[in-house]
Amino acid sequence: MSNRITDNVISGPQVDTYREKGFVVVEDIFSADDIEQMRAALDELTACAKGLTDHTNLIDLEPGHTPEVPRVRRIKDPCNNHPVFQEMARRPRLINALTALLGPDLRLHGSKINLKSADHGSAVEWHQDWAFYPHTNDDVLAVGVMLDDMTPENGPLLCLADSHRGPTYDHHQDGHFVGAMDPTNCALEFSQAEMITGSAGSCSFHHVRAVHGSASNTSTRDRRLLLLQVAAADAWDLRGMEAYASWENHEKMMLAGSAGNQPRIVETPVRLPYPGPLKTGSIYESQTLARNKYFADKTD
Repeated sequence: MSNRITDNVISGPQVDTYREKGFVVVEDIFSADDIEQMRAALDELTACAKGLTDHTNLIDLEPGHTPEVPRVRRIKDPCNNHPVFQEMARRPRLINALTALLGPDLRLHGSKINLKSADHGSAVEWHQDWAFYPHTNDDVLAVGVMLDDMTPENGPLLCLADSHRGPTYDHHQDGHFVGAMDPTNCALEFSQAEMITGSAGSCSFHHVRAVHGSASNTSTRDRRLLLLQVAAADAWDLRGMEAYASWENHEKMMLAGSAGNQPRIVETPVRLPYPGPLKTGSIYESQTLARNKYFADKTD
């Protein structure tokens, strides 16, 4: 796979950092105008929360939400729910960086926005994305598009360096997938996790097998993060074609290059997310069932 880099969007040392640590931050991928467009689009989507009494296929609600005073913790699948996010996922500077990390043929296989609003943004327990959607190879990552400055105070993403080269940890409890690792039964030094910080317009890139999580936002500043799940086109979801709905949809999800029907198979440690969670809807919902939590979630 070529690591050829053009236009200096991502440097050779930054690519090396991603390979070695499992994550890297690249500044200024999106312009100030791009960020304003995405914030405006996000405002349109979150306005749908007013009057809601429960989660929907678009909106995941914070604890403490009321129909009169809405609180949103996640927008589900923004790329298929607003054209601005579909456009931003294909921005040339982003594609340039992704090509350096994954190669020329790129597929978007999911998107979400975690809002982490000031004073009440929910924590996310330690997990690996790989536990949710293992593929035939692990040239898969998540892009975190920072819609606000991500600082040590507002619940930034935390990643454990080099964990992407380790095992796939158990995300089950009592025989069902809960989408969270048990911190009391895992020989990892979570206190050594690195904060992923940066200014609005920057992007983090974290490997699909990297162990990561985030604490509650107890600051007075929002921390909104658009997450784009991207895979090399020859990395196929082991859950089958149902993950794409149809071949036509699979082709529509291509960000660059071309699709193919020949998966590249690499030996990697896999645990399937079955039997499924007893509480569905989002990672936030499934993780509420985890008995042993690492983060003290101060949401009300």
